[in-house]
Amino acid sequence: MATEKPRRVFGPGQESRRNLIKTALAGAAVSAALPGLAQAAETGQFPFADHPKWRFVFVNHVTTNPFFVPTQYGIEDACKMLGCTYQWTGSQNSIATEMVNSMNAAIASHADAIAVCLVDPHAFNNPTDRALQAGIPVFSYNADVAGNHRLAYIGQDLYNAGKALGERIVSLVDSGEVAGFIATPGQLNIQPRLDGARDAIKASGKKITLHEVSSGAKVNEEFSAVEAFYLGHPNLKGMFAVDAGSTEAVGATMRKHGLAKKGVKAGGFDMLPGTLKEIHEGNLDFTIDQQPYLQGFYTVLEMFLYMMSGGLTGPSEINTGLKFVTASSVGPYLNTTSRFEGNSKDQKLIARKGPIGAV
Repeated sequence: MATEKPRRVFGPGQESRRNLIKTALAGAAVSAALPGLAQAAETGQFPFADHPKWRFVFVNHVTTNPFFVPTQYGIEDACKMLGCTYQWTGSQNSIATEMVNSMNAAIASHADAIAVCLVDPHAFNNPTDRALQAGIPVFSYNADVAGNHRLAYIGQDLYNAGKALGERIVSLVDSGEVAGFIATPGQLNIQPRLDGARDAIKASGKKITLHEVSSGAKVNEEFSAVEAFYLGHPNLKGMFAVDAGSTEAVGATMRKHGLAKKGVKAGGFDMLPGTLKEIHEGNLDFTIDQQPYLQGFYTVLEMFLYMMSGGLTGPSEINTGLKFVTASSVGPYLNTTSRFEGNSKDQKLIARKGPIGAV
């Protein structure tokens, strides 16, 4: 399949940048703590010196997957705030050669910085080195690999997130067979999670058998794969997944066959609308949020600071987090639409009230 035509988004004028930061600094406490930025928001005089409208290229493995909608909003918001532009490109179906072609095109067109999901253990090493040799900084986001010379990784600690999944499985299931669904086995944005879950289950000493099941890269195929596996293994004690589409498919299968009422446990990753709905209705026990908005927003900030400082600052490993969302905490996600979760195009302040506690 041909690589998706790159989409370029250009930063708006000074007025839009001012409005965005005014929204972010609306609270009096924030304005007091950051008087320089608060003043900048009112006057339009930002604390950074004049700079070129740098172009940042993001190479993605599933460019049209709904998981990355909030990531693109995060990229767009940061670029608007900082006066930069970006290009979203790569592969629709996780084909490494298409992603490498996109990296090569970014290098040839003299991109100012490149961010790439390192989903293959070797494919991106050569283009990363060539970009760095050409003076183009390279960052990884969402997926990372040891040995690649990228400057920093921005995303979830995938293996430890998988261990947390495994520990949650152990807390829900005493013994028996459970399924671990993975869209694309071996791919480095999700395989470490399944590895971590397997290791945590093994370390528990419980007699739990984990079946590792491929569900496919396309969202519309994953439900069929999940349901087919359940029908062939009707005695499953649990169904879990390590990617967004498979998690949503697990929830749909649980609902269709009334499995929660039969005592089957289920959960997975990410915040697709169907997943949140199934948690609310009791068909999924949990999902794990990795905050995809931040994977775009923070990456742009690191690229910008690297360029602004002449390479003296910027590259820093950022773990975008691991947060369990359950029936007791899913309400605000269902009742709110925002760019942060990718279910609204509108940039707005979302007010919150009440104490903040552990979930």
